Amino acid sequence: MRMTDLIAEFIGDVLRKTDGNAELQRAELASRFNCVPSQINYVIATRFTPEHGYIVESRRGGGGYLKIIKLTLNELSADNRAGFPQAEGEGISQGEAEGLLRRLRDEGLVTGREYLLLRALLDRQVLEGDRREQDLLRARLLWTAINTLFRLDAQ
Repeated sequence: MRMTDLIAEFIGDVLRKTDGNAELQRAELASRFNCVPSQINYVIATRFTPEHGYIVESRRGGGGYLKIIKLTLNELSADNRAGFPQAEGEGISQGEAEGLLRRLRDEGLVTGREYLLLRALLDRQVLEGDRREQDLLRARLLWTAINTLFRLDAQ
């Protein structure tokens, strides 16, 4: 198993044990895994993003701390769509969309079949236009699908 996977698994275990809300020292994590703090930053930046259902507060200096909060789908209201484009004109990359879809699948909120269908429909090879146009269209399609499945605007 790669170092990044080990770090992400450890943080995930801490979050499960603390009901999705944990404060961690960046320097302590780096020491525990015998790596540089920037590797901890990389794991946080790639695995604990809003698309994956997390909010991260970070403070540098003095070893720095990371406060990681796992959001539940109930916290995805019309006013707080963590991981979704927040304003008209914002796009979502294919990687971000896939991360969000994996989260929904892993939490049992969509079936494996729904996951595969949505992932295929949002693929860059299916969407026309340049990268920005694809990201904008992907965001609209994804939000429409999520809103239809969970009726978020009705909450």
